Amino acid sequence: MSGHSKWSKVKRFKGALDVKRGALFSKLSREITIAAKIGGGDPDANVRLRSAILSARGQSMPNDNIERAIKRGTGEGMEAQHFDEIVYEGYAPGGVAVIVEAATDNKNRTAAEIRRIFSKNEGNLGTSGSVSYMFHKKGRITVPRNGMAEERIFELALEAGAEELTTEEEQYVITTSHDQLYAVAEALKQAGVTTDGQKFTFIPDTTVPVSDEAVALQILRLCDSLEEDDDVQNVYSNLDISDDVLAKLPA
Repeated sequence: MSGHSKWSKVKRFKGALDVKRGALFSKLSREITIAAKIGGGDPDANVRLRSAILSARGQSMPNDNIERAIKRGTGEGMEAQHFDEIVYEGYAPGGVAVIVEAATDNKNRTAAEIRRIFSKNEGNLGTSGSVSYMFHKKGRITVPRNGMAEERIFELALEAGAEELTTEEEQYVITTSHDQLYAVAEALKQAGVTTDGQKFTFIPDTTVPVSDEAVALQILRLCDSLEEDDDVQNVYSNLDISDDVLAKLPA
């Protein structure tokens, strides 16, 4: 249950999937709105909403923003807003598979924009199922490293039913089966573990090594452009860039 996330390292090094605070709040708000629409506005009775609120607070989102997002989902007052969740699949340069999760109030607009981004960055938008078979949907829980010793986190995660624990620079990442995310998160909470985020994620079965610097840069630019789109919630890939190639890429 130990290891290291290469893709997370790429994101930290390049800022490939980083977004400005305003855009981040927008994405977090949409997740809260969708969660509230599906399961109601009470976080005690809606585990997805509770998880979304936890993630938002972990990013210092103001409570007023959170409350407005909940009301948009439950249709209260003038705040009502409808979003559809859509998953797009495609290929980046070098045969790297990409999965894009979006939340949109206009499916036609979003589909056209995602297709444009893929095309502009030498990628290809595929059909449903074209790359998702290469990934498994998992649960992901993050815990600040300064909160507890690794040995204790390892023990508690194992007891709670987690599948894997990886160590990153500032946090532990606990991986669960997709149907155990909320159960494991709740067990950790009961054990006194402070988490700063929990969500579903797509983890590739195998990765695609990219050694060509130009191709690596194209892939990262594609991911940048996708993540910067207002309708995109998450971007996943089976990209694997070596440390040597990563160090040579322009900032």
